[in-house]
Formats: sequence, structure tokens, C-alpha cells
Amino acid sequence: MSPLLRRPGATTGLVHDVTPANAGWGHVGFRLYRLEAGQSASGQTGGDEAILVMVEGHADVQAAGQDWGRMGDRMDVFEKTAPHCLYIPPGQDWSASATTACTVALCTAPGKGTHPARRLGPDGIVLTQRGTGSNARFINNIAMEDADVADSLLVTEVFTPAGHWSSYPSHRHDEDDFPRITHLEETYYHRLNPAQGFGIQRVYTEDGSLDETMTVRNHDVVLVPRGHHPCGAPHGYSMYYLNVMAGPLRKWRFIADPDHAWLM
Repeated sequence: MSPLLRRPGATTGLVHDVTPANAGWGHVGFRLYRLEAGQSASGQTGGDEAILVMVEGHADVQAAGQDWGRMGDRMDVFEKTAPHCLYIPPGQDWSASATTACTVALCTAPGKGTHPARRLGPDGIVLTQRGTGSNARFINNIAMEDADVADSLLVTEVFTPAGHWSSYPSHRHDEDDFPRITHLEETYYHRLNPAQGFGIQRVYTEDGSLDETMTVRNHDVVLVPRGHHPCGAPHGYSMYYLNVMAGPLRKWRFIADPDHAWLM
């Protein structure tokens, strides 16, 4: 199995724990919790900032010394409604107590403490189409660079219809040369509908030194340390993914694969 593909380590509780140390990079962390009603998850942000995303289900959330009440709306991520999210600064405790079965993502990256704890959704998150034809997909931008809500983190959701491609045409963001391109590590948390389906993700460099093509299943995570990283959803199965990006500069600038740049 590719070292870039992470299968779930459990079916409940903490099922993914991507850290800079175990990913071999410097910025992005990603934890995923699948909780039954009555279960809880908690932690401390330390030197990182975090964005908690209620992927689906409901939970009572406390963070940064505040009670944020019951968060979550959609019971199935493929409802495509805007997610409930919470920005948590460095050096803060957090907890989520499930009131229904729920999936909670914790997206992390180094923080400077310049932003306060705040809700990031659902208000202000609007499902937007990107691309056309079989390259059409639908985006919920949670914390991209047009929103000054974080020091490092860039977070977004993408819904790819069955038979379509996304993160395509192939592009990369693996050089620190702003404004031409920025260096951003990235994780993809995948879901498939129906759940027994699969998708395809390729991560590759133009010189061929990295070229991994992975079959992704429900709840898998893919690491993108560098290179291009397109995704495909087969006929009959739609794909969701939650993207987390971070690097030296909180800007998203990318370059298309020269072979496919004519598609841009």
C-alpha cells in the first residue's frame, strides 16, 4: 500500500491521527473522530491552531474557555449543506460530546495566536460550483485565504459527482515562490456515496520521482507532500473530501501540469 494512503485505524473513537512527525512534513495535522451518542473526544491545541469541522451529526462543543452549545446540522455529509465549524487558537483545550452518532475532524497547523476563537460556519459558507462538464464539482469554502480567520490553515470541502474529476486539471503547490506558487502540504479525507464505493487519487511529480495512484475508500486519508494530485469518482459513486492545507505562507497559488495546462 502507498505510504501516502492512510486507512482508518478504528471504526469508532480516534480513527485518524496525522501529525507532521508521522507524515514527514512540517505543518499539517489531521485527526478524525467517529463517535457514537454519549462518546466524547477532547484535546489541547498546544502550539497549533485548529479548525474543528462537524462533518456530520451533532455534538456539544466546548473550547477556548467557552461553551459553544450544540454544533452540527447535517446527519449525512452528502446532504451538502454548510458545515458547522469552529476556529480554536493555540494553547486552548477543546472537547466534543456526541449527542448523536457524529464525525468530527480536527484540522491543525502552527499558529501565532493572532485570531480569537470563533464560529466559521454554517453562516457565510455557500456551496459553489467550480469547473464545467465532467470536471464540475461543488465547494464549501470553510477557511480559505479570502477569510482572515487563521494564521496558517486553509480548509475546504469538495463534492465530486459520480463520473466526474476534481483537483483537476492536475496542479501542484510545492514551491515557496509567491506569487508564482506557494508551498502547501495537504490532506484529503475521503467519503464515498454509496459507502461501499471507491475513488481514485493520483499523486505525482513531473519528473516521475513520485508517482502513486491510489484506490481510496470511505474514510481514507491521502497525504499530498508535493506534486500534482487529481481525483476521480467512478460512475455510480459520488465523492466528498475535506482538504486541509498549510505551509510557510497562507496563500493558495498553484501551477498546472504543463501536459494538461491547456484544460485550464
